[in-house]
Parts: sequence; C-alpha cells; structure tokens
Amino acid sequence: MKNYQTSRLGAGNGRTTPKKAKVSTDQMAGEAAVSLPQSVTVAIAELAGEMQEGILALVVNAGLRVIDALFEEEASSLAGPKGRHDPNRSAVRHGTDDGLVTLGARRLQIRRPRLRSADGQTEVPLSTYEWAKDTELLERETMSRMLAKLSCRRYGVGLEPMGEAIKNKSRSVSKSAVSRRFVAATENSTVVMRLLVDLRSRGLDTSCPMLFVIDGSTALPPAIKAVFDHPVIARCEEHKIRNVRRHLPKDVARIVERRMRRAYRNPDPLVGQGDLEALAAELDRSHPGAAGSLREGLAETFTISRLGVPPVLARTLRSTNCIESMIEISKDHGRNVKRWRDGIMALRWCAAGMLEAKKQFRRVNGHLHLRALRAALDAHVFGVTRSNYGKEKEVAA
Repeated sequence: MKNYQTSRLGAGNGRTTPKKAKVSTDQMAGEAAVSLPQSVTVAIAELAGEMQEGILALVVNAGLRVIDALFEEEASSLAGPKGRHDPNRSAVRHGTDDGLVTLGARRLQIRRPRLRSADGQTEVPLSTYEWAKDTELLERETMSRMLAKLSCRRYGVGLEPMGEAIKNKSRSVSKSAVSRRFVAATENSTVVMRLLVDLRSRGLDTSCPMLFVIDGSTALPPAIKAVFDHPVIARCEEHKIRNVRRHLPKDVARIVERRMRRAYRNPDPLVGQGDLEALAAELDRSHPGAAGSLREGLAETFTISRLGVPPVLARTLRSTNCIESMIEISKDHGRNVKRWRDGIMALRWCAAGMLEAKKQFRRVNGHLHLRALRAALDAHVFGVTRSNYGKEKEVAA
C-alpha cells in the first residue's frame, strides 16, 4: 500500500505530490477551489501489470485510482458512507455512470458515482468530477501539436505511451475529434472580439439595439456583449436540437426532437420554454448529458418568439442556415487549394468565395417586416418603441 497526500490546489493545477510537498500561495491564488481530502490510499499490488509497461503507465494508472478515490471521498461527504444511513446527508447515491476525464492530450473513459438531492428531484454534481473533465488543457495540448505540424490524422502517433489499458480507454484521439478540438481552441473570445472591433472601426453602428443569431458557441456572447451596447442574443433552434440529439440513442432522440419542435412552434414562448424545462427534468435521470445540453442557453432559443417577430421573418431568424449556406459555398470554392502560403492568401480565397456566394444571395424571407423587427428590438431593450432610426439605418435586405 502507498499513501499519497493531495495538496489543496485549484481546478487547473490539481496533482498528486509526496506527503511533505508544499504549494506556493501564488500557485493557489486565483484558482477555483476543489475540496480535496488530506490523503488517499492506493494499492500498489493492483498495479503490478502496469509496472511491466514502464514507469509512465504505472504513474498514470496510480493517478486514475487517486481520482476514483477523490470521487468516492466527495460522494461520501455528501451522501454518507456507502451502505450506511446518514440522517444528515444532503444527497443520496444514484448508482454510477460513464464519464470522461482529461489526461494530457487525450480523454479517458471512467466510471463515476452519481448523486441526487435528498428529495430525489435533481442531479447533484461532483466538483471533483467537474474539475477532472475540464477540457481546457486538452485544447491547449491539441493546439500546440497542430502548431508543431502534427496532422489530425497522425495525432495518435504523437501521444505518450501509457500502456495498453490506457490505450483502450482513450477517447477523442480520432481525426475528426482532433479537428473539432482544434476549431474550438482557435474559436475564442479574443479572436471573435478582434473581428467585431474591426467591424466597428469600419463604421458599423454598435450603439443601437441589434439582434445576433448565433450557433451556441461559448466564445460569441462575451465578445458580442463587450463590443455592442445593446445586443439581443438569439440561439439557433436547429443547433440546439442537434446538440441534444448527440447525447441520446436514436429511438429516444426522435421522440425528444418532436417534443422540442412542438415547443418551439408554441405561440406562447413562456409555455414553450416551460415544456422544454419539463423535458430536461425528465431526461435528468436517464440522460443527464442531454438534459444539461438542453438547459444550456435555453431561454435564448426563445428570443425570436419573445420579440413577436412576424412568422415569415421569424422562420428565417430562428436558425443560422442563411449564413451557413454562404460559408459552405466559400469553403467549396477553395477546396482544391492544397498549399496555403500565408494568411493573406487565405483571406483572398475567403473573400473570393464570398463574392461567389453573393451571386446566389436573395432577399431575406419576410424582409418587409424588418421595420417591425427594429421596433421590437427597441421595445425589448428600452421598454418603449423609438423612432430615431430612420430609413437610412434600415438593414439592407
């Protein structure tokens, strides 16, 4: 048996250290606290197989057992020891579920304990699991490997050998998964803000209420709110439905999609949002990932309905399909370019693709109602209908 002591570190710097190791106050400052026990015990005898595959495999598997011990310690602090009734508990055990934790440049599949509130109504998250599954480090590792010219196809070759057991548990190392992470790592608020500030410097009026229909990217809202004075943010209904479907088996996904579309068609946005909140509560027990995805930014998917936009124009604004069509045409225009010499070349091809897409532009369905949309935005932001935006400021349809 070997005894490890865990220092009380933040979510981004949690690690296992020898018993007398000390952590500087600077290292702990500014980090989100994760409640950790003073010590955990790992049975080295259980790691005999990993010892034959090298010290890295031994250390990694020991670390995974430490993480399991941290999960169990937190679960016991909330629900009491397993198999023993605790009248003062704030939660009850609810079995286990599959989970993913970040380890270096990959994600590993694990089993984690599930807890529900004492009344059995809501899921109780484990702060240690939230810390362990964070993907910020994973995105940074992916970015560094891509910048070192390691292709998405050969990403797995660049990973450290951690033993056969870890290799079988590894996730998010396929070409498509690596590509998605690379896009997520580069699509950050700083980059988006620069683009928006550039639009403002070229004359875009950022002082009037403006509607933004976004696909749900977490980088967009902070940048929009930092640059524009009165932004009104709406999330794409189609992206929301797709994101929820990814967490569900096919037969359940079809039923959930029908219920979501029915809620979005409800003329009363409060009733529709209430229906989806009730659906999320139903999914909590069997599919917590889908429930969390459904709740994330849910109110913003009803923005168009709350504005009272006429149905023809609302059909266009409820999704980002109109802009995605232009993006696809632009990507298709440059698909045969295999060697990108520099950023200027990429900008030229992007501009050329957008000019090609412009040939297929049509008037927005419901463009005659854009003036009504302007009045609705003013009423939503200021509480009254303002008329100081004349025809010269109407958006060209």
